[in-house]
Amino acid sequence: MFKPALSALTVAVLSLPALAQEAPKPANGAAAAPGAAPAAARPPADPTALKPFAEISKDFKEEKGLFSIWRKDEKVLLEVPRAMLNKPFLFTVNIANAIGERGAYASQMGPDSMVEFRLVGRTLQLVALNNKFRASGQGKRAVEQAFSPSLLASAQVGSADHGERKSFLVDASFLLADIPGYSTRLEYAYRLPYAPDRGNSFFAAGRADEGLTTLTARMHFATPRIPAPPLVPPPVPVPTPPQATPDPRSFFVDYVYNFKALPEVPMAVRHIDPRLGHFMESYTDLDGDLKANPRVHLLQRWRLEKKDPSAALSEPVTPITYWMDKNIPARYRGAVEAGILEWNKAFEKIGFKNAVVAKQQPDDANWDNMDAGHASIRWFVGADVGFAIGPSHTDPRTGEILDADIGMSDVFARGSRRFIVEDMTPTSSLDKLAQLSLSWKDGNKFNAYCNYGHLAAQEMNFAMDILEARGDLDPDSPEAEAFVQAVIKDTIMHEVGHTLGLKHNFKASTTITAAQLKDKAFTEAKGISGSVMDYNAYNVPLKGEKVGSYNMPTLGAYDYWAIEYAYKPLDPATEKAELAKIAARSTEPALAYADDMDAAGGMDPMANLFDLGDDPLGNFGKRLQLAKELWARVQERGAKLGDDPTRGRRVILSSLNQLSRGADPVSKFVGGVHTLRDLPGTTGRAAFTPVDPAKQREALKALASGIFSADSFKFRPEFLSNLQVDYNEWDRGSLLDISGAVLRLQLASLDRLLSAPTAKRLLELPAYVPEAQRKGAISLSEVYATVQGSVWSELKSGAEIDRLRRNLQREHLKRVVTLLTRGAPTLPADALSLVRWHANALASDLRAAQAKGGTSVETRAHLADSLSALNEALRATMSRS
Repeated sequence: MFKPALSALTVAVLSLPALAQEAPKPANGAAAAPGAAPAAARPPADPTALKPFAEISKDFKEEKGLFSIWRKDEKVLLEVPRAMLNKPFLFTVNIANAIGERGAYASQMGPDSMVEFRLVGRTLQLVALNNKFRASGQGKRAVEQAFSPSLLASAQVGSADHGERKSFLVDASFLLADIPGYSTRLEYAYRLPYAPDRGNSFFAAGRADEGLTTLTARMHFATPRIPAPPLVPPPVPVPTPPQATPDPRSFFVDYVYNFKALPEVPMAVRHIDPRLGHFMESYTDLDGDLKANPRVHLLQRWRLEKKDPSAALSEPVTPITYWMDKNIPARYRGAVEAGILEWNKAFEKIGFKNAVVAKQQPDDANWDNMDAGHASIRWFVGADVGFAIGPSHTDPRTGEILDADIGMSDVFARGSRRFIVEDMTPTSSLDKLAQLSLSWKDGNKFNAYCNYGHLAAQEMNFAMDILEARGDLDPDSPEAEAFVQAVIKDTIMHEVGHTLGLKHNFKASTTITAAQLKDKAFTEAKGISGSVMDYNAYNVPLKGEKVGSYNMPTLGAYDYWAIEYAYKPLDPATEKAELAKIAARSTEPALAYADDMDAAGGMDPMANLFDLGDDPLGNFGKRLQLAKELWARVQERGAKLGDDPTRGRRVILSSLNQLSRGADPVSKFVGGVHTLRDLPGTTGRAAFTPVDPAKQREALKALASGIFSADSFKFRPEFLSNLQVDYNEWDRGSLLDISGAVLRLQLASLDRLLSAPTAKRLLELPAYVPEAQRKGAISLSEVYATVQGSVWSELKSGAEIDRLRRNLQREHLKRVVTLLTRGAPTLPADALSLVRWHANALASDLRAAQAKGGTSVETRAHLADSLSALNEALRATMSRS
């Protein structure tokens, strides 16, 4: 380990002579010649002079590189050539070791910047350049004056220049600081003021070569004390301190600092086309003032050039090489390698042989693949982790990918029965934790967030639960192990796709028909989706159905297309036209594309996570059938000797999670709009087309019978009474909150149906349809009436209202009352009027239901309480803000 050399350099630089030296005496004691002039006195030494390079570096061991590293005992110096001053290079910070919980995980790529060293007097500054706004010529100076760079760190020059190398030394301890701002990430997770403790931080490793210098700083973070818990629980829960460390006041985080030379010859740029999904390097071009849109979007890709440009199929000059981490369990290395090399199929289509290479890091390797010189597949563990992520670092000038480190958690290595997630909300649990791992990075790259690894493991669990319950799969059999291997390959294909520059495609799954999903030959050759970049649901058949591939075994049609656009070698003279031809294939049904923004709360019901096939409504019905089958089989089987005590809880929650995923696209049909990404003037197709009213009504009916109905969630009392907890754990839980889990599932759909965006679209969409076609259109009033009638159906029938239904009705009423009394700033006025109209109708139905009687006291109390709350809200004056 190497500790900071600050004190040594300070002593060396400041230990200067206080007095002028005496004149030298004659050699061998000889007397001065008679009459000789007295020797001239040597001028006093300059008290501000720097010590010579050789003196400061004496006894230090040198490792030559872009910035050579000098080491002596625990001291580290960096050598800075003057030729590198004011010369841009790439500076990245990765996280090698961390806490292992709440997003603070090991093996994560951190922020990157194009930086340069600047010398101000004797202060060396590490400055991040501002690439967000660019100009050349006369505009360059104005841009530099308008948009400031950022100072990341600074150090004092520690030596005079080397006579031959024209370089000087600085104490590397200026890097023992929170340059990436990780303390903010820690505060976000724990709400505690953790800060770097420089005195107990040190350099754990370092490496240098011609184009790269890497230093690993083991940063000690500490807080003086952990606050006592509040006596009265606060309205917002306070996060607990770290649970995975011996003492929550102290832990170490390894920063891997990389100084990497940028290519001397910048790669030729290729521009983004919105009809396909590639990560981009974006900036505002201020060279001219006549552009309608000054934004420029460069496609991110690796530099790939043929050894033989004239050959139809040629190996690349430099292949895209992924190093497989030595921590990957030996039994999974084959699946990881297969996932990497699968992408060669796409590159062969455009003339590259062996474009992608997989290499195994030796078990005795003394280098860390978190440095910027090795693209890697990292295997990491954590107390609450379960995701895979595939980010990259790029040359901001061109979008050239220079480094990529895929982090994959050991979600598969601990067996397929690991996760029990009782919180069903979309932003909860490991979804949020994975987002936390990116929250401290460059916000412009947040779209690289990917939680596919954990969610694919959930899909695997659900599929294996069903197959095991049917007796089709023994969880300890070679077939089960092969299933897990296939999941790993699928996940690696997805994450490698990200590091090749591909974004998610959340429409790809809709390009495959239900019949094709049952065709094993088709799915093995073409996949169960149009792309590995979708979050693909697993293709679990209903009992008795034909079985295709369970998951995505190979690249889809979209993947070949996206690689072609990004990497196909093209003549610069015709490249623009050729790329336009490639992108114009977007009209082909097999190449449908939608990104994260389209899927997350969007209006297109065909852009979703974990749907399967070209009929999302049919897929929901199938998932509901599968869930009910699983519940029935597990209840029929009962508990057996040797079972995991939490098996029943896991099965219930896993299947409810599956229903939640299936229901999300269904609610998007209501007020939904089909979107197309055609460029203006290319096809003549409409960019926005309202969903067929019949489909919208079908979606409402599916939600009423599938999600809002209590009949969908019936469990035997003897089964529920045997849903045990793990008594070896302190935080073991208690009774499984079935009603709470079901309610969270229901509210996800209810809230979308009652949301302001849905209301706005239902009010506006008639204007998007010719008047002759508006007959039969679904109205906002019809949606409100249908939802209300579905939620409160017992008011008409006079039936008993069970607890699940009472919970749902209270939540619906709560939303209506809130709108009546407080309004909603984003809800259209027409929608508020309709809410009041239907609230009056609901009050009338409640009064009529009360008059019927014949129900339990719980139902009568519920009806009375609901009517009282609604009447009070109808009489109240709305508080308008």
